[in-house]
Amino acid sequence: MDPMTDERTPQENPLGTPGHGESDAGGSGYDGWGYDGWDYASSGYGGSGPAVPEAETTSAPLSPTAPPVAPAPARRGPGWGGVGALVVLGMVLSSGATLGGVVVYDQFLDPTPEVSSQPGTTVDARPAAAITGEAPNWAAVAEQVSPSTVAIKVATDAGTSQGTGVILDEQGSILTNNHVVAGARKLEVTTSDGLGYSASVVGADPTTDLAVIRLDSPPDGLQPATFADSSTVEVGQPVMALGTPLGLENTVTTGIISALDRPVTAAGEEGDGSTATYTSALQTDAAINPGNSGGPLVDAAGQVIGINSAIAAIPNASGQAGSIGLGFAIPASTATMIAAQLQEDGTADHAFVGVTSTDGTASGDQVTYSGAEVVSIEPGSPAADSALRKGDLIIAVDSTPVGGAAALTGVVRGLQIDSTHSLEVVREGSVQSIEITLGVRPS
Repeated sequence: MDPMTDERTPQENPLGTPGHGESDAGGSGYDGWGYDGWDYASSGYGGSGPAVPEAETTSAPLSPTAPPVAPAPARRGPGWGGVGALVVLGMVLSSGATLGGVVVYDQFLDPTPEVSSQPGTTVDARPAAAITGEAPNWAAVAEQVSPSTVAIKVATDAGTSQGTGVILDEQGSILTNNHVVAGARKLEVTTSDGLGYSASVVGADPTTDLAVIRLDSPPDGLQPATFADSSTVEVGQPVMALGTPLGLENTVTTGIISALDRPVTAAGEEGDGSTATYTSALQTDAAINPGNSGGPLVDAAGQVIGINSAIAAIPNASGQAGSIGLGFAIPASTATMIAAQLQEDGTADHAFVGVTSTDGTASGDQVTYSGAEVVSIEPGSPAADSALRKGDLIIAVDSTPVGGAAALTGVVRGLQIDSTHSLEVVREGSVQSIEITLGVRPS
């Protein structure tokens, strides 16, 4: 196998989470959060950082030998305060050099999950499979979903790398991570039957770390995956990850959903936050390893609920690390929304509120709230047209908790442009709701 490399090192939840709005200047959006060869940026959690404009977000990467970071104040929703300070994010991108040197809410149709027999994406995705007392039939799920999962080998100026993709349609469109195909000079896709095909990039969105590629000469009989509505996923439900970890094609692992709406931040190529990627991710303990990038995380009915993109890992003395049961996936609802835009013209727009924010806290009714404090409001933005004010502490978007500035960015990026939502804010000690219609983030 060819050696794999990746030249960028994004960082998850950097120390001193930068002030930012729910949009920024876009960026390299690497999976992962770490990269080939086990060269990681260590991560810190919590901490209030300086406020900066949305188009000028910053990030302070830590060295791999950085001392432990003090945990953040208690959050209302999923946060990183309880995670060890030496946790680092490693790209789930596989190197071909050697096996040892690679890196990288609550609505259900049917209480009894059944493996989906009709693959394909739909406009109105089905709810995710409900939790039941019966063990999932993972053999049937693997048989159903494996034909919709492909291995992707990428040749770049730096070498070759390998990731995973999900078949979107019979015309050969495939969804994967942006960091898997970034800088590609040549793409080779291997389907579950072992046959290889050349492919080309249709479009990529570094901001969400998603990309769509297409087979140059698609064969007959491609089996598109079925996507679920990821907003119906719940903590504790069983899941399966499929992909090409360490270059081992057609590999499946199982686990559960460990958390929802986990704010995951990658610093991006520049390392200063100007190219940061923010995700409101699904967290799972299913083993995700280098090479799983871009592959599907599916429920007990074989429906895709997320696109695997990152792992948190504790490096050993040599700096190497592997899965410790902390994997992260881009929610399917976000992935399909971006994929549809990329298939249309190769680009993607993102929702926009129009605030500069920073991590903050506020007290009211003998309770302390954590959230995204509004530092400034951009004139003419959706925020300016709403009742939102400077100094408001945003603690939720609809029913999704917002524990800080990065969480706000990740949540908003997963929402539709022109959609209307309720912001829960703390103002002068009282909690109130503000309605806002999201705009398009300026390029």
